[in-house]
Formats: sequence, structure tokens, C-alpha cells
Amino acid sequence: MTRTPQEVFADHGTRLGTGDLDLISQNYTKDAVFLTPEGVLTGRQGVQDGIGRLLADLPDADWQLTPQFAGNVLFLQWTATSATHQVADGVDTFVFRDGLISAQTVRYTLSPRTA
Repeated sequence: MTRTPQEVFADHGTRLGTGDLDLISQNYTKDAVFLTPEGVLTGRQGVQDGIGRLLADLPDADWQLTPQFAGNVLFLQWTATSATHQVADGVDTFVFRDGLISAQTVRYTLSPRTA
């Protein structure tokens, strides 16, 4: 059964909560494209690397998400705050294909926490 983008996104959030990068990457197609501020990563290994860097920068962060779906595309605005760093301007765009994520663009500015 093909999952809706909303179902994939909900499952993706659950998997992110585990921190298990292999499990997280299973929500992506094998040929996924992952665009980060550092460059383009491809495939499930690229997804693991990109998400791993973000999670390492923000361990035990408090995440606030505002998703907006338009067909097979999700526009996600987010913020995150950890003990040492914060992101106030996170924006992700996800493209879904056949019940998985086929592309994701991540943009954010990581700053030292000031308060």
C-alpha cells in the first residue's frame, strides 16, 4: 500500500525521534537527493550523512515544526533549540514519490544559543 505524504511525514518524525539513521533513511527512495547547506548528497547513505550532521549539531533539541502540504510536496518551517545551539530559520522542502521521500532540500542557520 502506498502511503500518503502526511503518513510518510508522521512516520519520519517518529523515526527521527529514535536517532537511528538507518531506520530514518528507509523513508527515502534508494535514489533520493538530499540538498544541504554544504552540498548535494545522494541515496540513502547521503540521507543518513545529512541528517546525522543535523542531529549531531542539535543533540536533544526541542523542535517546533509548521508543515504545509501541497499534493506530493511538503514545505516545512522549523526551529530547534539545544543546550548550546539554535536554529530559528529552518526550512525544508520534501518531494514524495510512491510512498517515500525522493528529494529533500534543507536550509537553516545554526547559531550559538544566546539565552
